[in-house]
Amino acid sequence: MDQATQEGYEEKLRKLRRKLKRHVRDAHSQGFMLGAAAMLRPGDVVIDCGANVGDVTAELAATGATVHCFEPDPYAFSMLHNRFAETPNVTMHNKAVGIEAGTIGLMRSASFDDDPKGNSVMSTTLPGGRGMSAEADGVIDVEVIDFPAFLDGLIKEHGDIAMLKMDIEGAELDIIEVMDQRALFDPIRVTLVETHERKFPNLRPRFRALKSRVAEKYSTSKVNLDWI
Repeated sequence: MDQATQEGYEEKLRKLRRKLKRHVRDAHSQGFMLGAAAMLRPGDVVIDCGANVGDVTAELAATGATVHCFEPDPYAFSMLHNRFAETPNVTMHNKAVGIEAGTIGLMRSASFDDDPKGNSVMSTTLPGGRGMSAEADGVIDVEVIDFPAFLDGLIKEHGDIAMLKMDIEGAELDIIEVMDQRALFDPIRVTLVETHERKFPNLRPRFRALKSRVAEKYSTSKVNLDWI
């Protein structure tokens, strides 16, 4: 076998290993979420930040829990709305979540138009992400809420939050830092977050420091910042 052929086989093997690793990670994450959802009951309050087209929302809503889902991308939200418009225990918010209220620019994948449904999961309010469009006319202004304040209000009304799921393409960093500072994880039974340090290399030191601080205070069964 010549060197080029051997290198080709080795590269294919590396790709297969990465694919298998992703499948195992995704299966573990799905199992973790479904296990947490199995403990939900009618009357519980859960939050889905980054609901996209509603796959996780559907699992949460099926338990009878009250679901607040946030999705800023108008394309994904239209599908979300069509899916849950007749579901009384789901409240949909066509808004982004942040640490202060106002308006913010939503950026989409550079290849969004090739596959809007598939690529809508990459939409982000955090600039500088890999694979995102750099075209100014492609930025969509969306409403953003003060999410820590929203949490405070729900906690005061209901006593606690049963579950928080967050997958918001990098914008989670500021929010989690504030939640940590204000001890807002304490009244939430389970928090599941997909962090996006691979998408934002310049933010990796902050992500590492945050994960270290949170890991010292909470078990991964309560606050899981490596959910996916």
